[in-house]
Amino acid sequence: MSKAIQRYLDKRTDFSTWPMEGAFTHPCKSIIVIPALGEYPGVLNTLNDLAACKDASETLVIIVVNNHDTDHAVSTDIQANQQTLSALQAWDQATLAIAWIDASSSGQEFPPKEGVGLARKLGMDWALKLLHYQGHTNAPIICLDADTRVDPDYLTALHAFFDAPGRWAGILPYAHPMEGTASEQAAILCYEFFLRYHALSLQWAGSPYGYHAIGSAMACTIEAYVAISGMNRRQAGEDFYFLQQLTKTGKVERVPGTTVHPSGRASHRVPFGTGRRVQRFLDAEQDEYRLYHPESYAILRQWLATAQKHIDRSGEALLANAHAIHPELATFLTTQQFAPAWGKIQAQSKNKDQLTRHFHRCFDGFRTLKLIHHLRDTTHPDAPMFEAIRTLLKRLDESPAVQTDNNLNQDLTAQTALLNQLRKL
Repeated sequence: MSKAIQRYLDKRTDFSTWPMEGAFTHPCKSIIVIPALGEYPGVLNTLNDLAACKDASETLVIIVVNNHDTDHAVSTDIQANQQTLSALQAWDQATLAIAWIDASSSGQEFPPKEGVGLARKLGMDWALKLLHYQGHTNAPIICLDADTRVDPDYLTALHAFFDAPGRWAGILPYAHPMEGTASEQAAILCYEFFLRYHALSLQWAGSPYGYHAIGSAMACTIEAYVAISGMNRRQAGEDFYFLQQLTKTGKVERVPGTTVHPSGRASHRVPFGTGRRVQRFLDAEQDEYRLYHPESYAILRQWLATAQKHIDRSGEALLANAHAIHPELATFLTTQQFAPAWGKIQAQSKNKDQLTRHFHRCFDGFRTLKLIHHLRDTTHPDAPMFEAIRTLLKRLDESPAVQTDNNLNQDLTAQTALLNQLRKL
């Protein structure tokens, strides 16, 4: 694997354009990468949380301070970034070893079309280089955000998880703090209901992509990082595609023993994600109390089970099976050129186990989401939120913690109780 790592470092990295400052030689068993854009002084709260962790002496934190040039950036973000850089230079390294990349100062900014994906990649590439040279082949690179708070057992849980043999990647439990005005709390509740309902429904359907994709709640070994050719450079959704690639190449598991707490603040910076969804709720752009229809997941469940049972059938035969499940499923698969693609996959597969793995690489998280959207647009429009959640809980043999009727829209206390139930699941 060391040759693969060296090839990646030689061909897929750029350390000269954005050099790193700070704790280069700190010995560590993990490295945390934090993108920061306009995050002063909040980033210091995150760093203080990490410094208070029990295993803080065994990790290094890399902060990638980034923005675009003055023609493409908000002046307050640029100013906050300069304050962040000054604070990092004055940081007491004895409390927590930190390093930083200045992609913010004049002449060092990101190009206009780059964003958080590049910021994560720069930090994670540096992390790979340091861990590789220190000989920590199974060490994790951990993703965190500058506005996310962590518990004192955060690093202990992560180190215990990755100390176990055979680890590839992990997703941490998360919980948004219920803060702010009643409207802001309602916005966070809606968004987290959406995230958990979708992930749990995918799990119920049998999809290997049934997890939440949150950038501040994921980690992988350096071996896994190199196997997927590193972090993508998307301006948004980089976490979704990163976890999808990790799922295609190894096992993504839940990290027990701690919880991360992403900020629920509103934001216009990215087209989707927590900040955008909260802002959309506050701007009343659409009815947020609706979720993908439960029947769409039932169709997905039947499709995945049928494909698994008849994995060695031809693409045309599987397409006929799909039509028997639902005509719009077959329509979707036809538009995706499933049958001809499946024939090529079968020719390259040696046995059923390999064929199953290739099926899920083909019918991946992105195609799964596209199917859900296709069914929403053609046959199963979005359903009322709490009716959909009640159906999900019934499928999981759970009884709702509260009455899931229309009055729940106005009852934040009852919604919180219901969300806590989903969090435990």
